[in-house]
Amino acid sequence: MLSSLIKLDNINLDIKSKDKDSLLNEMIDLLYKNGYIENFENFKKDIYEREKLNNTGIGFEVAIPHTKSKFVKDCCIGIGICKSGVDYKSLDGKKVKLIFMIAIKDNETDLHLKALAKLSRKLINEEFRNKLLNANTKEEIYNILCID
Repeated sequence: MLSSLIKLDNINLDIKSKDKDSLLNEMIDLLYKNGYIENFENFKKDIYEREKLNNTGIGFEVAIPHTKSKFVKDCCIGIGICKSGVDYKSLDGKKVKLIFMIAIKDNETDLHLKALAKLSRKLINEEFRNKLLNANTKEEIYNILCID
């Protein structure tokens, strides 16, 4: 299921952002430039509406910003790695190193919930998170998430 949402062009192994707003912009820009989002600003509004409900910095150095939006052309998950960490104001106060932006069409409720659940289950495991952080290529990230 994750393999249908994760594409190599939506993986950034070198996130430059240092704060939450910059990070969200960097991730949205990645999805927008790759043609998965049709309107940067409107999709950004949808992401921020979701952030108002609960901080998506879930702990364990992980953030999963997500939304269902009519501005999504093709459902996907953008992945960002930032080894130095981003100040995301996470629930546990730790900097975020693994970012998963889930962009789902507004009529795909089941897919949205399934993607969140599948990622969350995997990311609970510290060994799994360390594998992702130590990966050197987009292909490694993909294989860890979708094949291992």
